[in-house]
Amino acid sequence: MKPGPPRSTCWRRAEHLTMRILISDYSGHPFQVELSRELARRGHTVRHLHFAGFQTPKGKLLVQSDDPPGLEIEGITLGQPFAKSSFVKRWQQEHAVGRAIATNLLAFAPDLVISSNAPLDTQRHILAASRKAGAGFVFWLQDIYSAAITRVVPEKLPVVGHAIAAWYRHLEFAMLRASDQVVAITEDFRPELERAGVNPARITAIENWAPLDDLPSMPRDNAWAAANYPADGLRFVYSGTLGYKHNPHWLPELARQFPAAQVCVFSEGEVATALAGQAASDGLGNLVVRPWVPMADLPAMLAGADVLVAFVEPEAGIYSVPSKILTYLAVGRPILAAMPTANLAARLIETHRAGLVCGCDATAEFAKNAAELANNPPIRTQFGANGRDYALRNFAISGIADRFMAVCDAALSIRKA
Repeated sequence: MKPGPPRSTCWRRAEHLTMRILISDYSGHPFQVELSRELARRGHTVRHLHFAGFQTPKGKLLVQSDDPPGLEIEGITLGQPFAKSSFVKRWQQEHAVGRAIATNLLAFAPDLVISSNAPLDTQRHILAASRKAGAGFVFWLQDIYSAAITRVVPEKLPVVGHAIAAWYRHLEFAMLRASDQVVAITEDFRPELERAGVNPARITAIENWAPLDDLPSMPRDNAWAAANYPADGLRFVYSGTLGYKHNPHWLPELARQFPAAQVCVFSEGEVATALAGQAASDGLGNLVVRPWVPMADLPAMLAGADVLVAFVEPEAGIYSVPSKILTYLAVGRPILAAMPTANLAARLIETHRAGLVCGCDATAEFAKNAAELANNPPIRTQFGANGRDYALRNFAISGIADRFMAVCDAALSIRKA
C-alpha cells in the first residue's frame, strides 16, 4: 500500500478539478470498478477498495495492462472466512473490515471518498476516517440496510431485536445526514431520505448500470458456450448470489417442467451446494450447478443462454435492483423473473419489455411465463433486443462519470465552505 501525499494536492488544470479519489465498494461488483477506471482515465488518482472475503460475483478487480497509471485496486482481507451466517462473528468482521478500510484511507489521504455497499458498521469507520482526513464523503446508497435489519433481527433476537433495529436506523440516517452528498440508485429513495432529514440539495439519483465494455453482444453459439453447455435443448441460466430467501425452489421446478431443457446455475455458497445435492437426490440430471465464472467469461456464458432467470426475495426493498438484472439486460437475453411486482427491477423489466415477471409466490404464473418464453423464439429475440437497447441507451460510462463528477465537485465545495 503506497502512502499518499497530503490532501493539499488538489489542483485545477483546464478548469477541471484533479483529485485523489478513494472508491470503496464492499462487494467488488463490476460497475463500481468501471467507474474507478473511468475517473482514472480522466486524470484523477483513484484507489479502488473492496472486501475480498465477501462471497459474490466480482468485477475486474486486478489492474489491467491498458489501465491508466493513476488507478490502484486493493482487496481488503481478514485472513479468515467471512462468517455470513453468524450474527456476532459477522458483526465483528464487519467492524474489522471498516477499520482496515479506514487505515488504508488515511494512508492514501484522499480529497474525496465514495463508499458503496458497506454494511452500516463498516460504513461508520469509513465516514469517520474520511472526516479525520478532511476528505469529502459521498454515501452511494444502494439500499436502506436498516429496513432489512428491522425485518430480520427482531425475529432472530426477540428480546433485544427491536432495540438493535432502532439503533441501526438511527445510525444509517445519521450517516446519510452527515454525508456531503448522497447518490441514490433511484429517485424513489428521495421521499424517505427527506423525511429522515437529509438535505434535499445533497441528494442525486444515479441509477446503477452494467459495464458495457465488459459485456459485448455475442452469439448464442459462441466458443465458450459450445465447450461448456450441452449441445441440445433450451438453456435456462441463473447466474449470481443464491440465498434461501431467493426462493431457489424455482430452479428444480423449471427442471421438472422442461425435462428436455438444461437449467444451468452459476453460483457458490451454502444454498448452491444444497441445490446441487437436491438435483442429485431428485434425479434432475438437467439441473447443473457450477461455480461463478471469471468476468472475462461472463458475456459468453450469459450469451449462451436462451432465457436468463432471476429472483428477488419477498422481503427485498422495493428499490433494490440486483446487479444480475442489469447484466442480463446488457447481454441481450430475455429475463424470466419472480420478484415483488413493486420492486424497481420488476418495473424496469416490464417497462422496457425485456422479459416476463411474476410475484414471488405466483407458481402458476411463473410456469406459464416460462412456457411462453420456451415456446416462442421470436418473443425471446424481441425481449433480448429490448433489454440490450435499454442498456446501450443508459449504461455508457462517460455520461455516468460526468454525473458522478458533478457530485464530487459539490461534495468538495461543501468541505471547503
